[in-house]
Amino acid sequence: MAQPPSTGPITIALVDDYDVVVIGLANMLQPYRDRLVIAELDTNSPLKDTVDIVLYDSFAQPESDHDEISILVQNPRARHVVVYTWNFHPDLLNSARDKGVHGYVSKALPARDLVAALESVNAGEIVVSDPPGRARSASGLNWPGRGEGLTDREAEILALITQGKSNAEVAALTYLSPNTVKSYIRTIYRKINVGSRTQAVLWGVNSGFTPDHRRIEHWRGGP
Repeated sequence: MAQPPSTGPITIALVDDYDVVVIGLANMLQPYRDRLVIAELDTNSPLKDTVDIVLYDSFAQPESDHDEISILVQNPRARHVVVYTWNFHPDLLNSARDKGVHGYVSKALPARDLVAALESVNAGEIVVSDPPGRARSASGLNWPGRGEGLTDREAEILALITQGKSNAEVAALTYLSPNTVKSYIRTIYRKINVGSRTQAVLWGVNSGFTPDHRRIEHWRGGP
């Protein structure tokens, strides 16, 4: 049975394997703390209270495998689950909706529109953003490698490479063509000043591209 929405500010848990991502998102939402409260950023101690919304940032996740989304949707401590992403491939969107998410929202939304979308989800609506256009920006967001000039998509690809994925696996996970992946990799090498995949992986490991899976794992298995 669905639980009624809480009164007062919405409580949010931010879920992603990369600290820099959730910290950037928390900073973006900070001006709206009268309307929502970030209840969880770190998982050194398990969250015992139920939150209104788990906002799942899909940065560098294996997007063809939605076990993470299922884990969150099935956990009774999450009243609602919202996917926060750049990737609006129809297969990904349909899979997430089939898993039971309550929202699929674009990272191109300004903070005020993201907050409004979360409020709509908390009120019982299913919210799906329009796919982002080619020119994408969202003030306050962050990702590993941004300071070195990597775009969000380049950072996602480097993160997958750092995890040991082949070009074919990266293409499948990101819904890009193999040639497009190769083009991205050439650009990444140039930006981080490396000449080989091994050097790129070492650069990634030393630059925050190794994920910490605790944020997903501590939601596994219920309260």
